[in-house]
Amino acid sequence: MLDLDLQREWKEVLTNLESKFGEGMDLDAVLFLIGVQELGQGYREFKKHEKTDLMHIAICRLLSQYGYYELIGEDEDGWPHYKELGKLPRLNPNQQSLLMKESIIDYFKGAGLTT
Repeated sequence: MLDLDLQREWKEVLTNLESKFGEGMDLDAVLFLIGVQELGQGYREFKKHEKTDLMHIAICRLLSQYGYYELIGEDEDGWPHYKELGKLPRLNPNQQSLLMKESIIDYFKGAGLTT
């Protein structure tokens, strides 16, 4: 994806989410929302460690689109668990951010929520 296309589509995702959840969405907030969505239990108050777990679920779900993770099931509390299928290449923080943004765009496109 070209950098300008990525920036445009990322802005579109943020605009759509901000219209539903309020201003100030950033990468971490989007990861949290995806984690809540993938957990499938609706929004509630989450403990600090659960918020970290939700972001991990989101990252695994997003990277599963590219073959790095695979959903292996849920635990007794309904939390999804993934297995790593392949190592990510070494990425600097900027590259990590771009990969996450691209995978989020793909996630929302797959759900029919962006163009």
